[in-house]
Amino acid sequence: MTNNVIIETQMLVRKPVQIVFNAFIDPLITTKFWFTKSSGPLQEGTTVTWEWEMYQVSSNVTTKKIIPGQFISTEWGDPATTVDYEFNALTEDTTYVVIKNYGFNLSGEALIAAVMNNTGGFTTVLDGLKAYLEYGIELHLVGDKFIKK
Repeated sequence: MTNNVIIETQMLVRKPVQIVFNAFIDPLITTKFWFTKSSGPLQEGTTVTWEWEMYQVSSNVTTKKIIPGQFISTEWGDPATTVDYEFNALTEDTTYVVIKNYGFNLSGEALIAAVMNNTGGFTTVLDGLKAYLEYGIELHLVGDKFIKK
């Protein structure tokens, strides 16, 4: 049974909406701030594999819907949840990005852990996106988030 929990993170990025939107579609850009490898670009109705090679982790990501320059809806994780990316052009040169994650089939401590992990994770993604698109800096935030013991 799915609960009503929605995780939401957001960030203003000082770049045009099409550039910000494309950063999530095109893995040649996305690998600069999020995952390290992808089997292809996001396309509606297809599934790609994202890899985080430093952690030896991968996930199959199914793209459910794309509205160019505005919206991407994906499903991924284990157990799978929905992740929506909203792109709002505030001006010609600024975009407000909102990531929403929902559809959790968890409760209690497992739900709390998922909420904390995913909120922090998507915040880190947006921080890395902003640094890369605005300043051309690869901060390696995702790779440096967890140390190997």
